[in-house]
Amino acid sequence: MKLPFESGRRRRIWLLRHAEAAYIDEAGRIARDPRLVPLSAHGRVEAAQMAKLLDGAEFDRAVCSGLPRTVETATIVLCGGGPKLEEVPALEEVRGGGAGALARPFEPRQLAYALEEAQDENARFLGGESFAELRARVHSAVDALVAEPDWSRMLLVCHGGVNRVILAWALGVELRAAARMEQDSCCLNVIDLDRDEASGRLLRTVVRAVNLTAGDPVKHERWLTSLEQQAVQLEQRMRRP
Repeated sequence: MKLPFESGRRRRIWLLRHAEAAYIDEAGRIARDPRLVPLSAHGRVEAAQMAKLLDGAEFDRAVCSGLPRTVETATIVLCGGGPKLEEVPALEEVRGGGAGALARPFEPRQLAYALEEAQDENARFLGGESFAELRARVHSAVDALVAEPDWSRMLLVCHGGVNRVILAWALGVELRAAARMEQDSCCLNVIDLDRDEASGRLLRTVVRAVNLTAGDPVKHERWLTSLEQQAVQLEQRMRRP
């Protein structure tokens, strides 16, 4: 869409978090590598609900991180149509302390409130990647996508931590705000980007929606954050004989 008072155009990103993933399977087993988990049965329902909500949106580009839970979410939302799904590994979730990190002993509270550590950008997420490192790679990937001129309407499917970094970038706030922006499973954020046609310069960003969930838009059923939910599940599993 052309801007009304400037020689530029407005583009839009529909930024999703992947739907609920099976970090703990139905048998109560903890995933040894959280990078590889698929969606849960409930997650597939969430993705189908979001597909219905987004019915009529005409994407000319679709991008995900490439991890299975984002690929599966994007595939369900696209309903077999739209552009070919692209994978950008730099948009993978904040990296914890390696494969099996969640299976090693730790306090569930560490997971529940891990994003509060973003107050210190040099702090490391569960002993892995620092928040400064996360921001650097996500900003680099987003800058590259924004610099490419041949799209107007992008579906972008990422992760809770990554989405918070992107929203902080769009809002022009420090990374320490990340913990204050919840990203429920399969939530939708809408970000508009104004780009100068001649120079390619980004003129402004406008955030239109944050953390909208198709099945529960006003959060009647959601009181715990996603990380709190995962921590509770892990605590319950750790108590089993």
